[in-house]
Amino acid sequence: MRYWDASALVPLVVAEPNTETVRAWLSEDDHIVTWAWTRTEITSAIERRTRDGVLSRTQRRETLGRFDRFAGSWDEITDVLAVRARANALLARHPLRPPDAGQLGAALLVQEQLAGPLAFVCLDARLALAAEREGLRIAT
Repeated sequence: MRYWDASALVPLVVAEPNTETVRAWLSEDDHIVTWAWTRTEITSAIERRTRDGVLSRTQRRETLGRFDRFAGSWDEITDVLAVRARANALLARHPLRPPDAGQLGAALLVQEQLAGPLAFVCLDARLALAAEREGLRIAT
């Protein structure tokens, strides 16, 4: 099992330079665990690409439909209070944006429940560094 940050899931929905890399990671272990807010982060990425003219309105609809089917296959961490407590503590230790602190807080919650090391799949260098410092294994 791996915990997937939104930065690593976006290239599975929208073609990006890292798409082949994350597809390879997914083929190694297709059990995705992520934070409940990830759907909103990815929806934001799709809508931003539409506003920027990267995706047409038709491509937007197709991408959102494909994304909805894909998101139905993963497990989501929904314990908002437990994640928030961890995220708030992380903000004191690392220069993270609140959504990234939420992602890392959710991953740490999963790792605590597993009582063992958890791989963290992430393409954001700052978040990956914080995750590593918090004891997560970074997928490479």
